[in-house]
Amino acid sequence: MSRFFQFVTWEEFKDFHAGTFKAEKKIALLTFDDGLSEFYFNAVPVLLRKGIYAINFINPKFVDNKELMFRAKASLILEKIIATNSINPEIFKLLDISDFAEKTLKQKILKIPFERQELLDQIADLAEVDLQEYVKTQRPYMNLEQLKSLNRQGFGISNHGWDHPLYKDLTLKEQIENTQKGAEFLKENQFLTDGFAFPFTDFGVGNSFFDQIFQHEYDCTFGTAGIKLDSVTKNFQRIPMENGKSASQTLKEEVAYFNLKKMINRNQIVRR
Repeated sequence: MSRFFQFVTWEEFKDFHAGTFKAEKKIALLTFDDGLSEFYFNAVPVLLRKGIYAINFINPKFVDNKELMFRAKASLILEKIIATNSINPEIFKLLDISDFAEKTLKQKILKIPFERQELLDQIADLAEVDLQEYVKTQRPYMNLEQLKSLNRQGFGISNHGWDHPLYKDLTLKEQIENTQKGAEFLKENQFLTDGFAFPFTDFGVGNSFFDQIFQHEYDCTFGTAGIKLDSVTKNFQRIPMENGKSASQTLKEEVAYFNLKKMINRNQIVRR
C-alpha cells in the first residue's frame, strides 16, 4: 500500500482536511480499535519497523483488564457450550426460550444487547465460564503503562466510547455521556481527545449527537461503513480490513461498490 498511499499521522490527517497539509500521494490513516493487547505485541513491532503511524481507539473501562466487552462475553459463552456440547437447562429459562435447539440458543445469546449484559454474566456462571479468570490470565486488553508506552513512541490513543455500546441503542444523553466519560480518561492521561471512533457502527446516529459533540474539542469522528460520503462532513467512514482479503482486493471492491452506488445516488449517508 505504501506505493500508492502516503500514511499520515493524526495531525497530518487533520491538517490535510483543513487544507494546510499537502500530500505527495493519496493519504491513508491507519486505525485500530478496542485497545487489544495483540496490537501492542504483534502490530506495533511491524509498524515501527516500517515507520508507519497508527491510532488505536480504546474503551477506557477495559484498560488493565478489569472487565470484558459484552460481545466478547457472549463469544466465550458460546465457545464453552460448543466445546462441551452441554447446556444447563437454567440457561433456557433465563432466555425465555422453549426451543432447545443449539442454533436458537446461539442466536439468543448473540442478540443480548448492551443494556442487558448482566444477563450474560448470569449465563456465564451457569455455563461455568469464569470471565474474571479469563481477563486475568489472557489479558486481552492493553494496560495503562502499555498505552503510555505507545504514546511515547509516537502512536495515537483516542476515544472509542467508555465501554463499547451500540450507539443507536442509546438515548442522545447516554451517547454524549458515554463519549465524554471516555474523553475524561484520555485527557487525564494526556492521550488524544479531539477524535472519536464509534464502537460497532455509527448507523442510526442522528445529527443531534454530532451537533453537540463538535461543540466540544472534537475535530472529527469515524464510522466503519467503507467508502461513503456523509452528510456530516467531519464524520469519516473507515474501510474495515478484517475480512480475510488482501488490502488491495478490499480497496478494489470498495471503490467499485462506491461507484455503483454513486450511479443511483446512494453513495452518501444522510442523517436526520
